[in-house]
Amino acid sequence: MKKYGLAFIIVLSLTIGCSKQERGSLKLTNYVNPFIGTDGPGNTYPGATVPFGMVQLSPDIGIPGWDRISGYFYKDSIITGFSHLHLSGTGAGDLYDILVMPTNSKFSKRIKENNFKPFSSFSHEKESASPGYYSVDLLDYGIKAELTATARTGIHQFTFPKDDKSQIHIDLGYALNWDSPTETYLKVVNKTTIEGYRKSTGWAKDQRVYFVVKVSKAFDSFQLFENDSLVTSSALGKNTKIILNYNTSENEQIVLKNGVSTANIEGAYKSLEIEAPDFNFENYKAKASEDWEQELHKIEILTSDETKKQLFYTMLYQSMLAPTLLSDLNGNYKGANDTIVKAEGFNRYDTFSLWDTYRAAHPLYTIIHPKRVSDMVNSLLAHYKETGLLPVWSMQGNETNMMIGYHAVPVVVDAYFKGIENFDIELAYEACKASAMDNSRQIGEYKKLGYVPVDEYHENWSVSKTLEYAYDDWCIAQFAKALDKTTDFEYFFKRSENWRNVYDSQSTFMRPKLKDGSFVTAFIPKEYTPYFCESNAWQYFWSVPQNIEGLVKEVGKKEQFEMKLDTMFSLKPLPEDKLPIFSTGMIGQYAHGNEPSHHVAYLYNYVEKPWKTQKIVREILETQYKNAPDGHCGNEDCGQMSSWYIFSSLGFYPVNPAQGIYSFGSPLFDSATINLENGKKFIVEALNNNAKNIYIQNIELNGKLINRNYITHNEILEGGKLIFTMGELPNKMSTNTMALSSKIYN
Repeated sequence: MKKYGLAFIIVLSLTIGCSKQERGSLKLTNYVNPFIGTDGPGNTYPGATVPFGMVQLSPDIGIPGWDRISGYFYKDSIITGFSHLHLSGTGAGDLYDILVMPTNSKFSKRIKENNFKPFSSFSHEKESASPGYYSVDLLDYGIKAELTATARTGIHQFTFPKDDKSQIHIDLGYALNWDSPTETYLKVVNKTTIEGYRKSTGWAKDQRVYFVVKVSKAFDSFQLFENDSLVTSSALGKNTKIILNYNTSENEQIVLKNGVSTANIEGAYKSLEIEAPDFNFENYKAKASEDWEQELHKIEILTSDETKKQLFYTMLYQSMLAPTLLSDLNGNYKGANDTIVKAEGFNRYDTFSLWDTYRAAHPLYTIIHPKRVSDMVNSLLAHYKETGLLPVWSMQGNETNMMIGYHAVPVVVDAYFKGIENFDIELAYEACKASAMDNSRQIGEYKKLGYVPVDEYHENWSVSKTLEYAYDDWCIAQFAKALDKTTDFEYFFKRSENWRNVYDSQSTFMRPKLKDGSFVTAFIPKEYTPYFCESNAWQYFWSVPQNIEGLVKEVGKKEQFEMKLDTMFSLKPLPEDKLPIFSTGMIGQYAHGNEPSHHVAYLYNYVEKPWKTQKIVREILETQYKNAPDGHCGNEDCGQMSSWYIFSSLGFYPVNPAQGIYSFGSPLFDSATINLENGKKFIVEALNNNAKNIYIQNIELNGKLINRNYITHNEILEGGKLIFTMGELPNKMSTNTMALSSKIYN
């Protein structure tokens, strides 16, 4: 990772408000470390992609397991090939489509662990990655592999040694973890072109990737396999692959480019025709880097701390790895109803990890990517038109129904209130209401009883579902109110208070309830049980972002609520406590490695103790993220973990993601400029900022002192300057509180 040496020189010239010419010379991509999260629980991939691109071309170790859920694990020492689709930090073992691997006669060993596929050892000393680019030396073959991408193509460049038995393997039968091919097809069109498709099942049940591969050098011959039998010009079966044979000279380079579509071969051809018409690898690499450069410059920070700068820009990079493009250049895509659908007037996206990303990632997009948010909302509505419901967790034109809630709702509602344009508002409301009125996923019982009851026969996450449904109902209520749908407003607002039905005043926790209305008797708040989704009662207690004031009153007084927060961050797990795989990044019972905890540090603002929020937010920023392969304390989850860092390092965070206000924390940088798409700039400055001065002394907005602990979305979009004056001691004279959480949009 020698590329980071340049960063120490570049930072000296960085100034906020520099001219476009000067800004163009600042290579923010030099600060991105794509290896963050490839070790530990992060489950990220280091390969080549462009912002929100369809293709994620990345190395695969080729061995299954939780650590290799994204295909790659930093501690491993072999590579089995480079596949074109990957998930970023989800914990879901799917995709890995269309594996490409160069080989030669220098090495022929095979091992059972990777299903006897070709592989090579590699070293991190001979490996590098930057936005839109990945390279590695395949040591056993003496082959250098380089990867880059456009939105819908993956581009490989292989530098071969002299060998008359050089080969490129394209393997459609290759599968990893949950993924399994159902039907694959390969056809040799000519000596430089191969077309085909790979249909597969896994977490997403009906996946389709059509592709066209073109190579810069005609192959001398080929071996085409259909279920391990040699065939001539085309192969159709569950397991197909082709080996292209070459006689290469020393340092000869062969470029392989692969265009994809989820709809048909014609779309794949167009991907190549429009996005990758030639074989100039360096040009594609430069274009991918420039695409990232443009997006990274949407937020320009000033800090003398190189590590924090690298962390910030890596988090900004990782926040843009999903959602991913689904439609091809003809507008066609594989719909969630398993038909081919055409997106008219927008790009169709998928990979919506909504239980995670509704909390911070999507609110971040409304600030720095509002035009793209319009396409995302239209994509959610397209899913509704295809299935009758908004997506829960969708990918590759499929509904996985993973996790809980109907959290496309806050994304759509937030977009509406923030003035995101070019989507059908009445259709959006219809979709939100339909998703909340559906009877699947125990919503029927929730509507009837006012809570989701315990079901002892399977993991039903009853308490978590009740709380998440109630929050989404609040969002629909606000939407209904704005559209003068009074009856709906009253109905959904009443449902938004259903959290009270699982609150137990005796234990002061949200407690699982039986169908007869009684609470379960065996109840220990810190235990992990089937009643809570990847959490315990401590972590889910705070999941009432729509009515924190009401939650405070249920506990008793602000002082009691504060004491409960204090205990949350101090009640450490005991050595004998059994912590599941998702309980990571622990500070007391707070688990930063999992999303339900992400807003909790900001809740001291609601009980007139903002300095406690400032202290704990700074602690999380400093301890739960590292500029290292194991730099994530939990799954990155399609941009949520990184978006928390971006918001919090800027000094504010959306406690209620669909409310349009951001709660203040503790800004990390001396200065940050958000370059808004409307042409305005919003500048955040922290005076007297250093590692000790973590407490806010006063706050100015556009030259005027403000006596509150939040800023509105509209104030950010207007541009201007927010100045925090920092100090070493808490400013306990301030009694600023947040606006009522039932209030929306100033």
